[in-house]
Amino acid sequence: MRVLVIGGGGREHAIVHACARQGHAVLCTPGNPGIAELARILDSAQDADALAELAVREAVDLVVVGPEAYLAAGVVDACTARGVPAFGPTQAASRLEGDKGWSKAFMLRHGVPTAQHVTFNDLEGALAHLDSQFTPIVIKDATLRAGKGVTIAGSLTEAAAALRDIFSVADNKSAACAVVEDFMTGQEVSVLALTDGSAFALTPPSQDHKTIYAGDTGPMTGGMGVVCPFPLSESDLTYIRERIIAPTLAGMRAEGMPFQGVLYAGLMLTPDGPKVVEFNARFGDPEAEAVLPLLQSDLAQHCLDAVRGELDPQTVEFSDEASAVIVLAAPGYPGDPVRGVPVGLPSTAENEIIYHAGTREVGGELQSSGGRVLAITAVAPTLNTALARAYALADRVDFAGAQLRRDIGGRIGARAVEDV
Repeated sequence: MRVLVIGGGGREHAIVHACARQGHAVLCTPGNPGIAELARILDSAQDADALAELAVREAVDLVVVGPEAYLAAGVVDACTARGVPAFGPTQAASRLEGDKGWSKAFMLRHGVPTAQHVTFNDLEGALAHLDSQFTPIVIKDATLRAGKGVTIAGSLTEAAAALRDIFSVADNKSAACAVVEDFMTGQEVSVLALTDGSAFALTPPSQDHKTIYAGDTGPMTGGMGVVCPFPLSESDLTYIRERIIAPTLAGMRAEGMPFQGVLYAGLMLTPDGPKVVEFNARFGDPEAEAVLPLLQSDLAQHCLDAVRGELDPQTVEFSDEASAVIVLAAPGYPGDPVRGVPVGLPSTAENEIIYHAGTREVGGELQSSGGRVLAITAVAPTLNTALARAYALADRVDFAGAQLRRDIGGRIGARAVEDV
């Protein structure tokens, strides 16, 4: 197939890599230097109509949309209107991620377990609500904030500051919205479902590490590292299938917006069972960099089958090995990252991959161009070995001031040591 991947981060690099290794001809826009080694990079305006017209001109067989902002902008709708198969939810269905207030209300309507919460469209009401709350408490921007619009507040003062931030940074003040919800305890896990709207196949469960510093401290980021698979019990996995994924897809169909694409369930394994922290409408980043290297079957074919409403979950096959991802972030991230830092990449061995997340090439030199710069992935028979190889590879990258966490996998007792 001729496959057009839309996006230019680590997730899209992983999607391109998965498609290319199955022999497909891959195109990508806007791409990045790592993607350019596997795909033809296309220059294009990034609005929905321009991207759909690009897909038509290039006579592609499939479009795979990576970032959530493109889904919310209606890229899938624009492609579909022109007869181009596009993998991902429609603009309406992507509201499951793009509007956390609506998403929480949807979960209540359809009996999907989640935290107790209240949604506010005004700062004064939200601040008044805090007077009757206990800490820690979770404050979420209901709009898209690239995974960083969440604060776990340890004091009511911190919670109030987070609310003021949400209502001050909104481009459209009248559209600003905040969700205030109870803090849930337990292990956090990501479960991704490839779906045609009815049938679905789960990827191996994974665990991201969201904060910038070890010990789950510091501000939230888009993700600093992943281990896969996460050791979910069979009973929890069954519960997630039957009480979370299936009802969500049924609810989306019932409300006239079938969800086709990747349904990402960010879950908390609470003492009362798994509950939804939030839904995303696409592959996670950096979860994609951990999950897709384990995929043994044909991602592009699965995506096309999903678009056609013909996904056969039995054909989606993953390796029983483990993967680990270590993110190298720029100095200053998640605030104002330093751009233009030279990056020197080491050679890689089999089952080692360096995904480019925020890089650019200037005068033949690779440089940082964003917050999360590289996602260093290793696949091995055991998670401990995968972690050891990923950290060893990360330590060979020449990137002055790079930030990384040294405790990826620590929550489940994984540690970066070579197996004997």
